Amino acid sequence: MSKFPTRISAARRNAEALLSQNKKRESSFKLDQEREHDALRQKTARLRELRLAKEAVDRETAASKPVARPKPRRAKQT
Repeated sequence: MSKFPTRISAARRNAEALLSQNKKRESSFKLDQEREHDALRQKTARLRELRLAKEAVDRETAASKPVARPKPRRAKQT
């Protein structure tokens, strides 16, 4: 009967080792996901700033140029 408790403790150690490895992988995965999410958020913010700056320049440029009005078309005479 002395083998029975040893088997249980060995099985328990193996299970705890597997659980520990699984928890490490999971925490590493979550950390990687969080880093990717932060990088994406920063990239989006940077692109938004660039777009807004470009739109502001475009507005200034459009305001400084004279507006060319199209010539009115004459009706065809039949």
